[in-house]
Amino acid sequence: MAIASTQLKPAVEAGSIAALAVSDGCAHHPLLRRLTITRVAGSGVAGRDLADAVHALCAVHGRLTDLFEEAARRRVADLDTDWLTDATEAFGIERAYLARLTAAVGPLPSTPGQAESDAAFAAQRHAFDMLARSDRAGCATGAALALVIDWHAFRRILDAAANRAGVTIVVCQLPDEIAIAQIATAPGATAPIRRAMAFGAQQTFAQHRGLCDLIDARAAARNAL
Repeated sequence: MAIASTQLKPAVEAGSIAALAVSDGCAHHPLLRRLTITRVAGSGVAGRDLADAVHALCAVHGRLTDLFEEAARRRVADLDTDWLTDATEAFGIERAYLARLTAAVGPLPSTPGQAESDAAFAAQRHAFDMLARSDRAGCATGAALALVIDWHAFRRILDAAANRAGVTIVVCQLPDEIAIAQIATAPGATAPIRRAMAFGAQQTFAQHRGLCDLIDARAAARNAL
């Protein structure tokens, strides 16, 4: 249940964040298809796995430390980061939605290796804290951009869980992928800042891929019982 490697690919800059989202983001991870498209009539597995995924997302992103707030505190000169104010408020709504879903889907499914999973969740929280508080100008902004991109993918899981649990789906107010691409390629950033933005984005994508892998591994461990 190890978290994915976070080694940065060479010569990647912020203009490639949209490309990184395609190659490294979670939208095409098998977990998304398994939990939101594939269904087995009369099976309780999908419901249990959806509940586990919701709890996992809450374990990593459902707490008070806010990547968007930290990125706003580390504004980069000559780079438009006004969007972070709106994103901070929008992600607060997402966290409230996530909290309601975590309660609605019921308790965390019993899974072998829970202690190892808890350690992995804690390591991910630490990784995001490090990205958010990085002194490398642009790193936190890139991580925030990637979080928005991947959150749209995770929203498919959350909304599937909401449908199953009878919870009203909340409209997502985070910037869409087109707006994110425009932010990532906006003028005003030097080459080092653009590389730092890409570094933060790629680290975030890697952490999220690792999270998806962990959720899948937990499902496999339960099914093996």
